[in-house]
Parts: sequence; structure tokens; C-alpha cells
Amino acid sequence: MKYRDLYDIGKTRLANAGIEEAELDARLLLEAVCKTARHDLLVNGDREIKAELVESYLNHITARENRIPLQHILGEQEFMGLKFTVTPDTLIPRQDTETLVEEILRHLHDGQAILDMCTGTGCILLSLLHYSNNCLGVGVDISPAALSVASQNEARIRDLPRTGEPFKTVKWIKSDLFENVTGRFDIIVANPPYIPTNVIAALMPEVREFEPLLALDGKADGLYYYRKIVDQAGQFIYPGGYLFLEIGHNQASEVTAIMNDAGFCDINVIKDLTGIDRVVYATAFPQRRKNV
Repeated sequence: MKYRDLYDIGKTRLANAGIEEAELDARLLLEAVCKTARHDLLVNGDREIKAELVESYLNHITARENRIPLQHILGEQEFMGLKFTVTPDTLIPRQDTETLVEEILRHLHDGQAILDMCTGTGCILLSLLHYSNNCLGVGVDISPAALSVASQNEARIRDLPRTGEPFKTVKWIKSDLFENVTGRFDIIVANPPYIPTNVIAALMPEVREFEPLLALDGKADGLYYYRKIVDQAGQFIYPGGYLFLEIGHNQASEVTAIMNDAGFCDINVIKDLTGIDRVVYATAFPQRRKNV
């Protein structure tokens, strides 16, 4: 079968299955199976594809028809220009979260210590370490399986060429939030579960059925983990350090109020590229915490 004909079959099947980005997904799956590039569809469309590759591609198309996320089929996702291993044990890194990383990089100085709460794939922490110099990182997650993926990604990112000094060390800790965390940090970042429980059933099936519920469910109002993180974070940040939080699209005012009530200062809300509130960050002055 010819390369373009195989692509057309995949594209049509995915479109008929209701996949929104059928053309893109069909092309990316074909490129992964055949180890080709984007231009091959245009310049090598008449290339004959071996039967075993045809079978492999059609198996991938069947998986995608069944709403298995593209990233789970491919086993990876690009984030901040880096490729991260992805499994069903972790949330899939999303472009929205790049806004969080980019904002932190504006405040991060070489040699600082970073704590990444609810680390998942480790994409936030490892991106920060890759694009800085000589920083220290601690990634925390309650899921041992997620921490295993993060460790794999550490090895993957360490092997990449880079300018400047490599990051010194990364420690992965199994912990229910701050339970097993010690020491202080210049920056604490978290992308916690923030979807209200009663909203999860309405999520697209790729998310609802294939991404870990533990990483999605923010309890009744979606703010449970923000309250817990903000309440305890001041004990682990150096005075003048920063707490960065990714938020849901309608949570800026509530999270801002939570941080203000805990005594954090200079609270800022940052929008993503679509104009949606995506990040809330503030400066930590633990001595000003109202519950002290």
C-alpha cells in the first residue's frame, strides 16, 4: 500500500470516529510507525509501505478510534521543546502548562532550589532544570508509578545537549503533598488536581477514561489541594521566595483569596496564550501568615 493511501485510510477512520484532529493524529501516527517526517506525505506519498508497517499503523488507528490518547499510543509528548515519556500513570503534559514554566523561568536564578508538587511526568521540574544552570530539584508525587515515569524522564532530559552547566541533582519523593518533604526552597510550584468531582464525568473520554483520576479530582469545588498546599507552603519557602500554582480557567479569584488569607504578598495572575487565567503566583513572607 502507498504511503498517502494509508494516511487517507487512517484520516477517514478517525474522522468517522469523531476525533477532532483526525488529520493531525493520522499523520503523527503514520510518521511514528514509518519513522518518517512531515514532508514525506507531500514528497514521498507514492512510497510503498511494508505489510508489517501497514498492520502496525492500522492497529494504532484502532486504538485512537477507541479514544486512547495519541500520547499514550506514541508513548511521549513534547513540552517546552523537550520530549517526555508518557504513560497512563501520569497526566499528559499540556501546552497550557508551558505558561507556568515560562513565568517561573522569569524569576528563577541559577543555583536555586525548586520543589515541584504533584510532579507527574516531571515535565515542569525537568524543564526548569534544563533551561537554567546548576539548580537543585525535588519532585513530589503520591503515586510511585508517576515517580517512576519522572525518573525515566530525568535520564532522558539529562542526555540532551545543552549550553551551560547541567543541573546538579534531582530527588523524587513519594509524599502526600508536604508529608515527607524537608528543607526550604526558593521556588515551590504545583499543578495540582483542580477539576471539581462533579465535572469529571463530562470531560472528553480521552481524559475521563485514560488519565489518572488521582491527578484530576480536585474534590467538591476543585480547590481542595490549593488550600492544603498554600496552608503549608510557607513553612518550606525561603522568605522572599515564590509559590507558583497552575489553576483552572475560573479559579483565579478563589486561589488569589486563599493565598492572600495565608499571608502571601504581591499576588499575580497570568493568562495563557488564549487569554485564559492560567497561573497564580505570589511572594512568600512566612512571618506575615495570618494563622501564626
